[in-house]
Parts: sequence; structure tokens; C-alpha cells
Amino acid sequence: MSAAPFTRIPSVREQRSDLVLAAVMFVGAVLSAALSTVADIYGDTRAEPWTALVYAVAVTAPLAVRRRWPAPVAIAVSLAYFLAISFQVPEIYVGNIAMFVSLYTVGAWMNDRRAAMIVRIGIILGMFVWLIITMYREAIEEAAKAEVAAGLLSPYLAFMLIQLLLNVLYFGGAYYFGERSWHAARERAVLEQRTAELEQEREVTAAQAVALDRVRIARELHDVVAHHVSVMGVQAGAARLVIDQDPAKTTSILSGIEDSARDAIHELRQLLETLRTPGGETADAASTVTLDDIRSLVDASSEAGLPTDYAVIGTPRPVPSVVSVNLYRITQESLTNARRHAGVGATADVRVRYDDDGVEVEIVNTGRAVAVLRPGLGQLGMRERAAASGGTLDVAPRAAGGLRVRARVPLTGAGGAQAASPIETGVST
Repeated sequence: MSAAPFTRIPSVREQRSDLVLAAVMFVGAVLSAALSTVADIYGDTRAEPWTALVYAVAVTAPLAVRRRWPAPVAIAVSLAYFLAISFQVPEIYVGNIAMFVSLYTVGAWMNDRRAAMIVRIGIILGMFVWLIITMYREAIEEAAKAEVAAGLLSPYLAFMLIQLLLNVLYFGGAYYFGERSWHAARERAVLEQRTAELEQEREVTAAQAVALDRVRIARELHDVVAHHVSVMGVQAGAARLVIDQDPAKTTSILSGIEDSARDAIHELRQLLETLRTPGGETADAASTVTLDDIRSLVDASSEAGLPTDYAVIGTPRPVPSVVSVNLYRITQESLTNARRHAGVGATADVRVRYDDDGVEVEIVNTGRAVAVLRPGLGQLGMRERAAASGGTLDVAPRAAGGLRVRARVPLTGAGGAQAASPIETGVST
């Protein structure tokens, strides 16, 4: 998308400053006219003194609105100056300043740059044509004098060249400084716009970071609470069934419930300490879950009533801690969902596969047939974890009933040699 064209609009403060400038210039013009009259500028050919007052108003009053209407002000001031010089009004200094300011303002504030160039070039060419005509007429009048013909460079010709040089510097300076002011204002506006965009992007980034943290916290809470509460629920149900027939078994089950509760409290405490401590540092040691800890999930799942097999295929290799935690949580969530939804008599199978390209965890459970997958926080969290590790997640119903969850993460550049022929170790519980 292209940027909007740059436009300069004078502020109220700048318009007030123009009023002050016009008033100061008017006072200066009146004083200059009075002193010029006393100094007898133009001699006997000068205009009446009252014309200087009219000229002072004509050449300074337009400056009060110079930034709002740059072109009309420049034209009006130039015409007033031309008439004053032509009729020899006794004031020349403030008029020069006023015309310089008006030409500068056209270059600095006129938004139509093509029109600004035309106006300035038109005024400058007009003034130079008038100057050349005036110089030619005076040269003809002075041609009969000896001073003009004396030497290679007469005093009169030298004076005319000085006038020409001063006018070049005068008009060139007005043009140059006006153009510089316009470009400086445009660059300043671009910088301010970029600063505002960067500030907006910073706010959006901060909001996204907060949102990502909220998602991460919600995912961690879901994984911890759903797993442990599900296990405790299953164990409590089993204890209720055998409480009268087998007190020893009931005691064992209640002990398992206590262990699950302590584990849940410990993980929640670690999470809360991480959130409360600046920089994410806690007094407790950081969690160092690895893929080997998936065996403990399998054991807990079997104890909770879902017989689960565990197998490692291939030679284990170093896996980044982030990948280990994410695959561990995906396995935890999959087994929790199986215990909750697979039904009575269901079983599960967990396989961790290492190959040349990466690591894969597959969780397959039997049980009720699943016609349509219902998206929920659990599946969303698993997909987010897989994506965060640079991997993929596949969740699909099985024709014989139950689900298959397969998470795969590439391990580019990871160390560890592979065995020539994969081995499979299994634990049936």
C-alpha cells in the first residue's frame, strides 16, 4: 500500500506567529520609510511620503496569511514591490525582506509542488526581465558620459554586475531555503509516521506476547489438572467398588489417589512460582521431563485402569528439552482422553520411535468407535505443542474403535548414532 502524499497544514500557533510577523514587518516598514524620506532617497523624483504608508500595508499585510495561501501572498507582495520601485516610493529595505519571506513560504508550504515551482520561477523571471530592462535603459542614458566608456570595465557596468549578482543570490537563496524547508518537513513527517507505526507494532507485539503467555498458561493448567484429576477420578471409582470386599486393595488405591494429588499440587506450585517470580526463575529446580519419563505415564495409566503397553523403537538419541516436554505432554493428554472416553475394557499402546530424521510418539487406544472428532482444548493444546517443536500431529479414529495419536518432530542436526537394525523393547502392564 503506497503512503499518503505529504501535506503541510499550518497550525493555529503558526498562524498566530504569522500575524505577529506581519505586525513587526509593518512597524519596520513605517520606520524604514520615515528614515528613507529623511535620507532623501530617490532625491527629487521620489513619490509622496504618504505612498510609503500605503506601500507598508500592501507589502506586509499579506504576510499574516502567508502559510495559508502562499502563492497569492507571494504574487501580491511581488506586485507591491514592483510598483513601489517603479514609482520610487521611499522604502526599499523591508519590501526586500517581505518578498524574500513570501518566496521562501511558497517553497516551504505550498502543497502543490508543480504550482509552487511555476509561481517562484514566474516571479523570479519577471523580476530579472524587469531588472535587465531597467539596466539597459539606464545604460543608454549614461552612454554619453565619459565614465561609462573609460577602461575595460566602467564603474557603471561594475555596479550593474554587483546588482545582478546580488539578485541571483537573493532569489536563489529564497528558492533554495524554501525547498530545503519542504523536504525537511516531509522527512520529519515520515519519521513521525514510522515512529507511530513502530509504537503501534510494539503494542501489538506486547499484546500478542501476553496472549501467547495466556495460551501457554492455560495449556499447562489443562495438562496438569486434566491428567491428575482424571487419574484420581478413576481411582476413586475403583476404591468405591472394592471398599467392602477388599480393604487392602482400597488402601492401595487411596494411596495412589494421594500420590496423584501430591503430584498435581507440586506441578501447580511450580507453575505458580514461575508466574510470580520476575524472569521466570523459581526457588525449585526446573522441570527436566525427558522422553524416558513417558514410562511413568504408562505405569500410572495402567494403575488407573487403562492397561497400557510401552515400547521404544530404535536407538534413543539426544532430544531437546522443549521437544521432550511437548511430546511428554502430548502422551499425557492422549492417555487422559483414552481413560475418559474409551470405555470399559479399553487398552492403550505407547510407542516412542527414533530414526535418522527425528523422533515420533504414537499413542493408540482401543474402545468406543469415534465417528467424528470433537475439537477441544486438549486437541488444540497438543497441536500447539507439536507446532511449537516444529513437528506435526495426526489424530484419527481407528476403524476398530478408539483413536490413534501420532506426533512427529524432526531432529535436524541432533547427535546420536542409529543402530543398523532397530530394536524394540516392550513392557506389558
